[in-house]
Order: sequence, then structure tokens, then C-alpha cells
Amino acid sequence: MAGDALASGLEAMERHRFGEAFLLLAEADRAAPLGPLHLERLATAAYLAGDAPSWVDAWSRAHELHQGHGDIEGAARCAFWLGFGYVNAGEMARAGGWFARAERLLAESGRDCAMTGYLLLPAAIMGCDSDPQAALEAFERANAIGARFGDADLVALGRHGQGRALIRLGQPAKGISLLDEVLIAVSAGELSPIVTGDVYCGVIEACQEIFDIQRAREWTAALSDWCDEHPGLVPYRGQCLVYRSAVRLASGAWREAMTDAAAACQRLSEPGVHPAISVALYQRAEVHRLKGEFTKADDDYRAAADHGYDPQPGLALLLLARQEATPAAAMIRRALQEGDDRLSRSRLLPAAVEILLAAGCLDEARESARQLRDIAGDGASPYLEAASHEAEGALALAARDLQHALASLRKAVAIFARLDVPYRAARARLLLGECCSGLGDDEGARRELDAAAATFERLGAAADLRRVARAAPDNPGPAGLTARELDVLRLIARGKTNRAIGDELVISEKTVARHVSNIFLKLDVSTRAAAAAYAFDHALVKTRT
Repeated sequence: MAGDALASGLEAMERHRFGEAFLLLAEADRAAPLGPLHLERLATAAYLAGDAPSWVDAWSRAHELHQGHGDIEGAARCAFWLGFGYVNAGEMARAGGWFARAERLLAESGRDCAMTGYLLLPAAIMGCDSDPQAALEAFERANAIGARFGDADLVALGRHGQGRALIRLGQPAKGISLLDEVLIAVSAGELSPIVTGDVYCGVIEACQEIFDIQRAREWTAALSDWCDEHPGLVPYRGQCLVYRSAVRLASGAWREAMTDAAAACQRLSEPGVHPAISVALYQRAEVHRLKGEFTKADDDYRAAADHGYDPQPGLALLLLARQEATPAAAMIRRALQEGDDRLSRSRLLPAAVEILLAAGCLDEARESARQLRDIAGDGASPYLEAASHEAEGALALAARDLQHALASLRKAVAIFARLDVPYRAARARLLLGECCSGLGDDEGARRELDAAAATFERLGAAADLRRVARAAPDNPGPAGLTARELDVLRLIARGKTNRAIGDELVISEKTVARHVSNIFLKLDVSTRAAAAAYAFDHALVKTRT
């Protein structure tokens, strides 16, 4: 019976049915204790099935058995994977202890084996932010050891580390090229499941760090498919939901982004709290902020901070949305002082320009825009290039250098549209509308503002819709109503439906609805009857007879 369970469990592992493999191998182990190699398979299955007590027990027992049999490499291998598991669980002290034990065993034995390369990885990963050059050299040595021993997993982990280190060294194009190469091996099924999941997550994080929107979309979809293809797989699903939420938020699918972020929060808190829950909470806060749900956003930003994630620039942007520009400027200023590396600053600088401009800190806003331009100048991230053009346009608009603003903002809109990031494109079009208005091009302003408003309305960006209403070109009509809005108001007062108004003015029913929404905002009313009463009271239509 035990033999049947063992054979079936090993077969299930080969077929990547990890939950089934775990149950069968655990059954075989209960019937007759497994040997060290089969215990390693049980530990791997337990890890992929999300059963922490079982993978700790199985790798620990395998470690002891290998040591008892004089297999130092096997003992070190089990110690390494125990450390790896504890790192991903956020238990760094236990992880460090197991890594140290593996290093001691190999040092005392004097063995030259692939595990010496694996044991270069933890310190290199931990030091990648503080000393990326040293990390790069360690990853290169690990890669060379993996190649020498024909260990595909170690080669992939080494190259992955090299790519991440190069990005931190300011060589994103070279780094991404290495990461793409690693993912080819992943896609071809050349790597073990744990390394596959780890590399997928690492590469997607790297793409997000440098705002490579298109690659992030592509590899997030691949990770999602990989998770779906492996029944019983528990790790990586929560992270996949976080990445998918970020992609959907950028792509304008805000409802789906919120669904994914909420699901990620739930999954990453079961059975214990995974470190990645902090990022899921931040993603959820971002959706709330953009939709104008400020209290919920504040709660989630602070929860993310409680789990160790710096909630910037989102929290500072939330203060700005609440019309608290001075505290927002102080907050983003502090974040910029702490984030002195290129990747941190690239995440903060677009928001810093917006906030510092709103707070009247023009010199600081110009300096932030200059730094953003320098970072975007390497051409590795079209998104940052567009953000830089938008920042330049906003500064020029504030200085009333309207022709310069117009050129910069048109470039920003074009790039954001090409990247399919509709919210950012609409924000740039809003500024473009303000620029056209300043140049006296009221028709051009209305065209840009209408396009921005259509996107904001579809997304549910309430605060941005109000800004569009305020940015409408100056008009002699009451309450700042535009000529088109006055036309719509007069027809409302005559009792026309949106469809009938659209037919009469030769515009779409959706555009009519947007004008009605703007009219309600400007008149501070909530019903068509109240809007009609305003029209009669202000003699915009003839009184009823």
C-alpha cells in the first residue's frame, strides 16, 4: 500500500499535480518513513501545496538523514531550501540560520559542487539594493558554477539576479535582456516549479520597478496561465493577483483591479500573513484613491505601512486630493530624501512634480522634473518618458509658456495612449485642455476636456471629473456653463430625454450624459427638475405659459 502511494505521488509530481502529490507522498511517509531523496520530493510538494509545517518537517528530516549517511551535499541542499522557504515566509532569522549551516557543512567538507553557487544567492539578493555591483559579481559567479555543473535552476537564478542588479546599476536595457532570456527557459519548462514561480515573480517585479508596462502585462499573463495549469499550487497565486491588479489598474480595468487586490489580500493572509500582503493593500488603496473613496484609501495605505510597505507616493497624492497640498508636499519631500536610489526616485518623481506644483514650490518641482528627465533619458521606459513630458508640460503651463506646454503634453498623450494607460492619458489631456484654453482655443479645449471626461467617467474617477468641470473655458454663461452645456440645459428644461437631446444636437447619448453631469456639478443640483428650475429662474429659457 505504501509503495502504491509513493509511486502515485511521484507520478503526480511529474505531472505537476502538487496538491495530489503532497497527499499521496504524505500517506506513503506515514505508512513507512521515506528516505532522504523521497522526503525532498515530499517537502517540495508540501511547499507548492502551501503546507508550511509539512515542508519544514520533511526538509529537516531529509537534512538529518543525508548528514547521517555522509551526503554533505544533500544535507546542504536541504538546508538551503529550508532557508529559501523561510525567506519567502518572512522569517529571516530562521532563514539565516539554515543558510549558515549549509555554508558550514560545505566549508568543512571542502566539496566543490553546485550548492556552493546556490549559497552565493542569499547574500547577493539581500545586498542588491545597497551594493548592486558586489551583488552582480556574486550572481555572475553563481551563474558560472551552475553552467559548470549543468544545473539549469542555478543558471536561471544567477542570470535573474544579474538582470536585477544591472537594473539597479542604471543599465535597465541590459538587465531586461537577461531577464527575457531567463523567462525563455521558464516558458520552455526547463526549470523546477519552485524556481519557475520565483523567477516569474522576480521578473514581473523588475518590469514594474522600471515601468515597463508592456512586459509586465505579458509576463503577468504568462504567470497567471502557469498558475492555472498547475492544480493544487498555492504559492505565487497571491503574488500573481497583486501583479494582475497592478496591470489592470494601469490598463483602466479598475473594477477588476480591485477584485484582484481584494482576492490577493485574502489569499496572502491564509493560513499566515505573507509579506506580499503589504503590496496588495497598497494596490487596493490606489484603486480607492483614484475612485475618490478617500477614507477607504487612507485605511489601506496605513495598513500597508503597518505591514512594512512605504505607502508613497499614494498617501501623499491622497492628501493632495483632499486639498491638503502643504502636508502632501512635506510628505513627498521626506520620501524623496529617503529614496535616494534611481528606482525609488523614478516611482516618486512624477507625483512629486504634481504635488510640489500644487503647493507652490516651483523650484523644487522644476528640480524633480529635471531628475525625472535624466532618468527617462536612457529610453528604457516609454512610460517614464511620457511622465517626463507631462511634468515638463505642467511646469510650462504653470509658467504660462503655453506653446512649450502644448508640445510637451501632446507627446505625453501620444505615448500614454500607445501604452494603453488610459487614466494617465486622460490626465495629460486635461492639462492639454487647460493649455488650449489659455491660448484662446476654446473649441480645442472642449475637445480635449471632453475626451478626458469620457475616460474619467468610464473609470469612475470622480475627483478628476470635478477638475474637468472646473477647467472648462471661461464662458459668459451663468455658473461657468459652456455654450454646449447651456444648449443641453435648455433642452433639459424643455423636458427632453438624453437621447432626444443627442438627436437634436447631433452628439452621442453618452456625451449628453457627460454634459448633464457637468451641469449638475456646476449648478450644485442633483436632479433634472432642479436644473430646469435654475434655467427658468435665470431666464435661460422662456417661462412656461
